[in-house]
Amino acid sequence: MRRLSLVLLLGLAACRQDAPAPAAQPHVVRDAAPVRYASEKGAYAVTELVTGLEHPWSLAFLPDGGLLVTERPGRLRRIGADGQVSPPLAGLPDLFVDGQAGLLDVALSPQFARDKWVYLAFAEPTFRGNKAGTAVARGRLEGDALKDVEVVYRQEPKLSHGTHVGARLVFDDGGHLFVTQGDNRVAAAAAQELDKLQGKLVRIWPDGRIPDDNPFVGKAGARPEIWSYGHRNMQGAALHPVTRALWTSEHGPQGGDEINLPRPGANYGWPLATHGIDYSGKPVEGARGRSVPGMEDPHYVWEKSPAVSGMAFYTGGLFPQWQGNLFLGALAAKQLIRLELDGDKVVHEERLLGERGQRIRDVRQGPDGALYVLVDAPDGKLLRIAPPTDAAGAPGG
Repeated sequence: MRRLSLVLLLGLAACRQDAPAPAAQPHVVRDAAPVRYASEKGAYAVTELVTGLEHPWSLAFLPDGGLLVTERPGRLRRIGADGQVSPPLAGLPDLFVDGQAGLLDVALSPQFARDKWVYLAFAEPTFRGNKAGTAVARGRLEGDALKDVEVVYRQEPKLSHGTHVGARLVFDDGGHLFVTQGDNRVAAAAAQELDKLQGKLVRIWPDGRIPDDNPFVGKAGARPEIWSYGHRNMQGAALHPVTRALWTSEHGPQGGDEINLPRPGANYGWPLATHGIDYSGKPVEGARGRSVPGMEDPHYVWEKSPAVSGMAFYTGGLFPQWQGNLFLGALAAKQLIRLELDGDKVVHEERLLGERGQRIRDVRQGPDGALYVLVDAPDGKLLRIAPPTDAAGAPGG
């Protein structure tokens, strides 16, 4: 009994070590002067709304004009329509915070006005706290806390030491929840193994149930949650505004970042097919080339990795010239990427915000038609992109 108690205490202590350290309260930038920039399609202006966010990862707009924002060390904050930033909300699940891992994406239930469910993607620790796996929890937003919190998806076995955990959350028009993930890097071959969830795009119902029409339901040796596989580290996902198909972006190794339109049951190649090389400068172990028969080629690929993260299609009215464009954050390139499309085909690319030299973690279209961007840094920022004549504004407009 004493030995068992000691094991329990050690496990709990490991989890507690991953709790976020106290941080300075982020603050609103009062009367911030917008900075004007030029693009191929006209001028735009960038206004700093909030500073002091610690490695912000994702944001979601609330019906009341405010928004929720995650900080990777383990904080969920509310930014009111008046710009006020809340202390960290209570009720978060246990987190594994190390390297790339921590609190990641946030998404609202499609019926949020009625059910108040907030969904969080995060790195969940093992019992001993020494490894992690991608997980999704939901809780009802009540005041300054999440209530009735429950984990609806968890990656088992857990293999990550804090790298390549993904993750983005997208609800489709049928009410399914897609969860993007990474291969955990420590076992890249796991992305090809259907009995594991690393390197997979999964599709579940919002309460965690598995849809009967998932491609691997009833197939021996395969996890029924899987929608597609052979992915390296997907950190961007969005529904196309016209076709309503899911688009995802993922990090390559040294080169070979990709955009894909994942089809059910399809294999996207990693690590057997890649346009990149290992960080050592050598070929990726096990790679057979850029294209492998029976595996899907990237829909769009960057030979030099910008390190793409969050993505959003633009459908707002403030920038008619950007209608239907796809925007992606770039971490290594420190830019906002704008892609022009002809149907599903990418026909032109422009890089924005390069003058600022900031890692762009997420980009979302606000209900006011502006673009909202998160800068990933110890002193991270929330930015608003609007035409120069409409540069001022609070979160959500």
